[in-house]
Amino acid sequence: MGVLECNRYGCENIMCDRLSRKYGYICNDCFEELILLGAGANIAKFMDTEKYNHTITNVDAYEFFNEEFELRE
Repeated sequence: MGVLECNRYGCENIMCDRLSRKYGYICNDCFEELILLGAGANIAKFMDTEKYNHTITNVDAYEFFNEEFELRE
């Protein structure tokens, strides 16, 4: 078993709980940042950008991205 590292460019977080079959693993920090961008965000471009810290404020975007990055069980 690997370290399950975040596939976002420049992110060093490991043991990520969210996995997309298309984009790979994403950590909670990056997932929260993606949510802030809204449901229209380009995930591929986002995964190529460097990490920035935010907090969750957009529940609709959370639900949208939660479907793409399912929690590992």
